[in-house]
Amino acid sequence: MKRLSEKIAAVAPSATIAISDKAKKMVREGIDVINLSIGEPDFDTPRHIRDACVDALNRGETHYAPSNGIPELLSAISEKIERDNHFPCTPGQVIVACGAKDAIYEAMEAVLNPGDETILLTPAWVSYEPCVQIAGGNVVKHALNRKTFQLDDTILERVNAKTKMIVVNSPSNPSGAVFDKNSMNLVADLCQDRDIYAMSDEIYETLVYGKKHISLASLGNMAERTITINGFSKSYAMTGWRLGYAVAPVEIIRAMSKVQQHSVSQATTFAMWGAVAALKGDQHSVGEMRREFDRRRKYIIAELTGMGYATAPADGAFYAFVKVSGDDMEIANRWLEEAHVAVTPGSAFDAPGWLRLSYAASMEKLEEAVKRIRRLG
Repeated sequence: MKRLSEKIAAVAPSATIAISDKAKKMVREGIDVINLSIGEPDFDTPRHIRDACVDALNRGETHYAPSNGIPELLSAISEKIERDNHFPCTPGQVIVACGAKDAIYEAMEAVLNPGDETILLTPAWVSYEPCVQIAGGNVVKHALNRKTFQLDDTILERVNAKTKMIVVNSPSNPSGAVFDKNSMNLVADLCQDRDIYAMSDEIYETLVYGKKHISLASLGNMAERTITINGFSKSYAMTGWRLGYAVAPVEIIRAMSKVQQHSVSQATTFAMWGAVAALKGDQHSVGEMRREFDRRRKYIIAELTGMGYATAPADGAFYAFVKVSGDDMEIANRWLEEAHVAVTPGSAFDAPGWLRLSYAASMEKLEEAVKRIRRLG
């Protein structure tokens, strides 16, 4: 038989999903596992969003919609961008995709040519590199400072004539760090001076604690060369809805639309009406979730610090990124098999020697997880 795709064979499976799957298998076997390995809010989608989706179903919004998204949602996103992210946006600069991950993949396909280089700032979310690889590009990795998790001018050493894009993720998955204005300005200056595109993944923008979220596209003329990625999964507890979006210059959106038309066609029609309600409705639930995540963040960071672990600055998202002594893969497996606590090894994010703990779990579960970790010694 002929060989399968070498390009896909070179792509590593998702380590976050692999750990979560192993934990779920143990649960099916009757083992009491506390799963802190996957980034999913443990809240229900707010009622008014669910009601809007049900209303759309009942009035027959079950057919094909425009590929880029229903006009009502495109308008709601463009209004949100101008109001909250402080850069100009028209509905024609927006595409709604099947999750933020899908938007990232489509953007990579739209921008990269074979051999183009994309700079990833490590630790980096697990799916950036495969998306670059599938699009035919090459990945160049640049390690952030492991104390501040900010950017400095050593990034200039990674740039050459093949550099096409740099990916920024703030707040960060996995570290929880939030880029300050100096780091953001460094990216903006680099992109504008060297004619580079930027992808700014801002999916955790509403989950920032004591700092200010900065949208890269709001700096200087960066809206002309930035693809802003966002969605509904984290802010509105809508992970299973699979709704994300990208905001970019019109020519990039047109190219992404081609990818979407010939792959998933569109996001689910009735789900998009729920997203309209999310953006235009009461935002009280967003603040409630942020306050609860902040309470859990303070607890887990204090407990880990008390056990002697160093952590990355946990200023955003819902992750504690923990420095460990030894092989992080072995330690993560030991925590799972002996303490029945599932976490993600930092090697999955190009950060060996670290573990990612998601505190998107109840305080009761977090308290029990801390007891189990402490007993391991």
